Amino acid sequence: MRAGGFVIAMCGVIALSAPGLGQRAAEIFPGAQGTATDDPVRVLAGRLDLERYKAAIKGLTQFGDRQQGTDRNRAAVDWIEAQLRGYGCTNTQRIKYVYNQPRQQFQQVAGAAPAAAIANGEVRTGPGGARLRGIARPADPNNDPAAQSDPKLRVLNAQPPAPGPREEVFCTKVGTTHPDEMYIVGAHLDGRGFGEAADDDGSGTALVMELARVLSAPDVQTARSVRFALWNNEETGLNGSRAYVEQRAALQGREDPPGSGRYPEPKWLAMIQHDMMLWDHGMPRPDGTVSPEQRPEADINIEFQSTAKLADPAMRLAFFFRDANERYAADYPATVGHHMTNTDSSSFMDLVPAISLRENERGMQIGAGWNPHYHQPTDLFSAYSDKDFRLGLNAAQTSLAAIAQLSGAVLRK
Repeated sequence: MRAGGFVIAMCGVIALSAPGLGQRAAEIFPGAQGTATDDPVRVLAGRLDLERYKAAIKGLTQFGDRQQGTDRNRAAVDWIEAQLRGYGCTNTQRIKYVYNQPRQQFQQVAGAAPAAAIANGEVRTGPGGARLRGIARPADPNNDPAAQSDPKLRVLNAQPPAPGPREEVFCTKVGTTHPDEMYIVGAHLDGRGFGEAADDDGSGTALVMELARVLSAPDVQTARSVRFALWNNEETGLNGSRAYVEQRAALQGREDPPGSGRYPEPKWLAMIQHDMMLWDHGMPRPDGTVSPEQRPEADINIEFQSTAKLADPAMRLAFFFRDANERYAADYPATVGHHMTNTDSSSFMDLVPAISLRENERGMQIGAGWNPHYHQPTDLFSAYSDKDFRLGLNAAQTSLAAIAQLSGAVLRK
């Protein structure tokens, strides 16, 4: 069974709803722990900070849109690796692969009628927005570098992508008692649109980096391993995460060298993706404009894919994350949906329980034009307010709290 102990632990659990899931965590997920009086999960969540999160996003925007196959993308990979090492996650590694395929985008044909996408990524043409109702507008990506009004960004983003070698980086918090089992926490570092890719996916990359910073602290121990992975080539069809799966899935759980207690690729227990974390301003108005303010009903969308082979354990994982949000996130609630699509967790979803955290439902809202910065030159750090950044921070609190419980995190005194 590819998902190993995770799926075995899931079998026989009947209740699917969130209430009480936190208390039953140890029955459902390996390494999960309850809430103690001196709660290490709350301590760890408190080490996340809005200004640090914003600074990580800002650092990523210095490389423009980080489009794959460019020098700016390669410079971003180097910078991310240096940051991870600085956090204490020093066992960084790179996945190397070659990308020579044409672009494969989740996009609407230019000039076509507004569309709404559904659970498996299918796009239905015609009127309608989220859940095939309301107002939709095209979500066409910008492919024109001249559309960027900032001359400095036009220069920074001028180099077009070229086929050839690619690299992406990851590091690992090695578990103390179960180093042979692992949770994968990911986001994609590449962007497009000729802006700064601040939201898509600087916001997710910064979140993963912040989790690496907190969990790599010298006073933090985890029973199980946690891998922090920053994928490349997501925007061309999930090629970076697929390369990881192709190269490393067969290596799971193998001790190398035998008797060493070292596991280069621990057995995968779950994969958690973070892709676009900042913008939840609601449905576009009839004239196509959107509210400049984060809506009071803003929430974090936790998605699984109902058509995946491991949909049931993925759903249970999603509800576990929602429970972590209820207990440890400061501001915004979380919702669970079954529309996960077009992001790197899709590369894993038939091999291991996989979920994605994001700002809107990927297929039903982002695909219907709810985010005006999606793949646009306006995806800039300056386009977002502290309310927007705080939505991303709350997603970080949610994931950190859930992963800390799942991995059995404790604080050494």
